[in-house]
Amino acid sequence: MGLDDLADDIEAAYADLGEGLTVELDTETRNELAMLESAYDPESHEEILRRAIHTLFQNAVETGTLDFHLRSGYDVTYDEYLSGMTYDEMAVGGAGGSGGGDFLANSDDNARRYQF
Repeated sequence: MGLDDLADDIEAAYADLGEGLTVELDTETRNELAMLESAYDPESHEEILRRAIHTLFQNAVETGTLDFHLRSGYDVTYDEYLSGMTYDEMAVGGAGGSGGGDFLANSDDNARRYQF
């Protein structure tokens, strides 16, 4: 597997998610969600779930957990996914042929960029 496989799997998963999700909660998760709703007083419980996903994603990126799983399953990292090329491709010149120094400047695929 590689970068193209990861991009295809992300696109497929995104399409499968659609606009809404139905999630069954166990007792522990329901209690934790109730506590968070009481503490944060959001407009809806969906807001807490969105925040939880953002927090989990950010934590996985910052701790390297996401890279570990991506490397294990796809042999790429999150940075490689964002740039659209592997480190090996960057080292041999990548998209610009200049040793990879301008690899992000040559990428028009802003859909891959995740902004914190």
